Amino acid sequence: MTHIHDEDPACDVAHGASPAEEAGRTLVAVFASPVAGHLLRFGDELGFRTVLFEPDPGRHPGDRPAVARLDDVIDATCDVVLTDHHRDEIGPVLRDLLKSPARWIGIMGSPRHEGPHVRALTELGVAPEEIARVHRPIGLNIGSRTPPEIALATVAGLIADRNGRPGGFTF
Repeated sequence: MTHIHDEDPACDVAHGASPAEEAGRTLVAVFASPVAGHLLRFGDELGFRTVLFEPDPGRHPGDRPAVARLDDVIDATCDVVLTDHHRDEIGPVLRDLLKSPARWIGIMGSPRHEGPHVRALTELGVAPEEIARVHRPIGLNIGSRTPPEIALATVAGLIADRNGRPGGFTF
């Protein structure tokens, strides 16, 4: 029996025969880190416009330019991921992001304890309901531990969200 294949544009995209539609999303990795490097590489491949924000000029990576100001890149298309939860700048960076039009904001960290961003934001006078807008953990629950696994889990969750699917971030 011969299979009759109806033409489906999604099939052509999956087979590389035609380009995918532009997603219109921007992925901003905050802080130069191994996770940020993987996250931005995956984001490039997966149709995100990618941006690295590193506020410390001494930490800029050599392989990718970094912006020094978030005001220049944050808009309503932005999914923002803080890729280091041990940096002194997390409070001020998150406070400013929460005032921005960014559509999604997350910070790396284990769900087993409260993140340092909560205390940092509380000390800066940020209201609890605003602090609750910061997603943590940031990726799909696949048991990721290494930088590439964390980046993969994160971008997979953002793709699920971008496509209106339930992949989500529930732990």
